[in-house]
Amino acid sequence: MTPDRFTEITGQFSGKKILVVGDLMMDTYMWGTSDRISPEAPVPVVHVTSVDNNPGGAANVALNLSSLGAKVSVVGVVGDDSEGMVLKDLLKNTKIGIDGIMKDADRPTTVKARVIAQGHQVVRTDREVTWNLSEEVENKVMDAIESHVSALDAVILQDYNKGFFGKDSLSRILEILGTANVPVYADPKKDNFLEFKHVRLFKPNLNEFESALSAGYTSDQFESHGQKLRETLGAGIVMVTRSEKGVSLFTEDGMQTIPTQARKVHDVSGAGDTVISAFTLADVSGASLEEAANLANLAAGRVCEEVGVVPITMDMLSDIYSHHNSD
Repeated sequence: MTPDRFTEITGQFSGKKILVVGDLMMDTYMWGTSDRISPEAPVPVVHVTSVDNNPGGAANVALNLSSLGAKVSVVGVVGDDSEGMVLKDLLKNTKIGIDGIMKDADRPTTVKARVIAQGHQVVRTDREVTWNLSEEVENKVMDAIESHVSALDAVILQDYNKGFFGKDSLSRILEILGTANVPVYADPKKDNFLEFKHVRLFKPNLNEFESALSAGYTSDQFESHGQKLRETLGAGIVMVTRSEKGVSLFTEDGMQTIPTQARKVHDVSGAGDTVISAFTLADVSGASLEEAANLANLAAGRVCEEVGVVPITMDMLSDIYSHHNSD
């Protein structure tokens, strides 16, 4: 991709309007030091020196899109708790639309809390429930989606198996978006894997792909199974992220694998969120599939150089593009 083409595509990002729908979370990082073992149990005692709260899950996808310049709104659910308020404030402060976020007193806000000492994760705690939304909350979600579908360039559906998507609710969401003729980009998890019908992009990672197709699947059948999955879903594109092997695209023209673009890897957390964000923006900005996948790979490679879940920015994307395209 030439520098002019890179500038042409990324120059369109700021004019795009994207809706992110799915499981919202908060990533909490407790940073500290440890120099002794607890007398109560054989575990390190961590002296916490600072705490960071960051948008996670579908909220992290929204943050990636916003950091690349897009106009972003979110539809999701948080608990009636302080964590939900903090998460909404974090999104609002980055100019992400939050009027589609519902409050549900019957479930807590999903929080993943990591304790890190001397740069190493000591433990992670998850606070969550995974049962499906109540009928009342689900209906509010549908109303919120319907109120946001006008003049959208794309919708991203982010499923983390936290209960936001059920088979019936997903069917309703896809019907609303299909009627509105909005391109849909889906990041699935196992429970609803085959329910994301007729989307523009279907983006599992390799573990999800292999787990969902476990019956009779062997690695030498990767290409044939990818094409079969695309046909089963009626998807325009299936993109399987494969860690150090990059991404594989399945289209009506066959399979194409694009290698990873990381210079060094510190942390792969959140890289999948970055991939779907960058690919979606590039795709709706006139990039070819290969160009969109290359930009997504560059973006994911760049965030893997950071510790923790870090959104891609245009400065970061330009940095790694220039590194790989310098004379």
